[in-house]
Amino acid sequence: MNLYIQIENDQTVNHPAFEDNLLQAFGGIPSNWEPFTRVERPVPGVYEVLESDMPTYQKVDGVWTDVWSVRELTVEEKAAKQQAVIADFNAREQAENWSAWTLDEVTCTMQPPIPRPAPDQEKLKQRILTVWCGADNNWKDTPVRPEGNYKFDFFAWQWVEVTV
Repeated sequence: MNLYIQIENDQTVNHPAFEDNLLQAFGGIPSNWEPFTRVERPVPGVYEVLESDMPTYQKVDGVWTDVWSVRELTVEEKAAKQQAVIADFNAREQAENWSAWTLDEVTCTMQPPIPRPAPDQEKLKQRILTVWCGADNNWKDTPVRPEGNYKFDFFAWQWVEVTV
């Protein structure tokens, strides 16, 4: 569906309109309406931030379009984000189990010292999970998970019923 935007004094007026609506309203495309291309809101990278929730309308290569402003985080913002990820990771229940994990600065995520093995579908069918064992600093299979509401106790290495 084609879009057009109204222009006055080389500036946009209001928001884009569908071509069909303009044809119905005016019987054609008025001379003060120009083509418009919608651009999806970008997903900022790990160390980027979207400057505004709304785009600006700008003419790019002769066509009006959405222009989104994305900027890199400052050194201070990047350090704060990394510290927040580490703090959140360390605030989890039984966080000591993952004390060997470190921050991957590229992805800003906590990573194990040994990559996680590929999931074993047979073990999953048997309700056996492969999880990080801090005592061994390696991946280890849990006992079979019982039916019902259970959580895993990494220090006792057993499933514990959750009672509310």
